Amino acid sequence: MAQSFRQTDILDLARQQGKVTVEDLVARFGVTPQTIRRDLTELAESGQLERVHGGAMMPSGVTNIGYEDRRDLNPDAKAAIAQRCAADIPNDCSVFLNIGTSTEAVARALLQHRNLMVITNNINVANILVANPEIDIMLAGGMLRRSDGGLTGSMTTELIEQFKVDVAVIGCSALDHDGDLLDFDMQEVSVSQTILRQARKSFLVADHSKFQRTAPARIGSLGQIDTFFTDLALTLSLDRMCRDWGTEVVLA
Repeated sequence: MAQSFRQTDILDLARQQGKVTVEDLVARFGVTPQTIRRDLTELAESGQLERVHGGAMMPSGVTNIGYEDRRDLNPDAKAAIAQRCAADIPNDCSVFLNIGTSTEAVARALLQHRNLMVITNNINVANILVANPEIDIMLAGGMLRRSDGGLTGSMTTELIEQFKVDVAVIGCSALDHDGDLLDFDMQEVSVSQTILRQARKSFLVADHSKFQRTAPARIGSLGQIDTFFTDLALTLSLDRMCRDWGTEVVLA
């Protein structure tokens, strides 16, 4: 379907402002919220915008979208994925949770677990888990990234290397169609790679929107992951690759 003049104007506004909201666009164009949401959905489906709560923004490429907007992306899917992932994490074990809104959802899903040791480089994860006195929390110190509460750098990787955890739960910023796990920050990538090396079992939590995004730095491959928790079925080719790698795919 041809792009309307209104959709062209919406794209121009998104380029200028970085983000557009349904409320502002309704006032600007004098149309219904349903019309604007339909425009944003069509622009998102064509890859020109990325839907966020209450509006849309330019899709990521070489820089990540803001933390608050990431948190608002597909919250129901993230919660379902997190619950399913947490169900496969037993009591009485050690767990690593890395940076990201999906791993924060896993932290919330672990609040009823008992006798866990959780190591994390995510201040938000630590703050969530404080509510459960049956979880010991180890923060992997390093350089604080104020934008999302992440800790990265050589100090972080050196501390992680002192552990061998039962389960590592990681997220990523994007997933390539060949199964590569991608991110934006090379220091964060280095931390994630170390986490995978120091875990007996590795879980990836990522919703379907990660296949619609790109990022420049490679963490590794789905072939290094034991279980991939997501919300929609993979393409036939990627599903076949996961079977060949022995990577279990669990749909929440």
